[in-house]
Amino acid sequence: MASIPSNPTIKPRQETKSTKAKRALRSLAIAIAIPLSINLTIIFLFGSGRKYYSITKPFWFPTLWFVHLASLGSSFLMGLAAWLLWADGGFHAQSDALPLYIAQVSLSIVWDPLVLVFGSAWLGFVFCVLHFGTLFLCYLRFKKVNPFAKDLVKLCLAWVAYLTIVSFKLMYL
Repeated sequence: MASIPSNPTIKPRQETKSTKAKRALRSLAIAIAIPLSINLTIIFLFGSGRKYYSITKPFWFPTLWFVHLASLGSSFLMGLAAWLLWADGGFHAQSDALPLYIAQVSLSIVWDPLVLVFGSAWLGFVFCVLHFGTLFLCYLRFKKVNPFAKDLVKLCLAWVAYLTIVSFKLMYL
């Protein structure tokens, strides 16, 4: 087998800073757009919340628009945290970080249809507990790689903890 002769006058093509920046921005946009678009789709398909509107709730229960806005915010923050982890090579260093992230995205879209449309608070509570556990595992993995990503996950943990309490209280209304 013949080898390709090396030519010392030809240098490998260097990537410019602007090319790297464009690639980074493109990957950031994708990392944020995917969970946001999934969450928006679920909100438009199942977000009417007729059952949620019809029950008498305590004053501290969130309004429907706040539930949707906070869910979108949580999706944005988790997409950003996942991108930060990916940019630091964390999905390779923490082999279970990507499956945990995918699991938490999947669990995050289940609460709206279960509780707001079908009125199944007990099942919503179970999924919130699972979602919180998955998010906590993401937190543990993310903190090993990127401290800022870890802090973003903390905000999402607070939101899911609040939804868990709301789901628990909905079981007894």
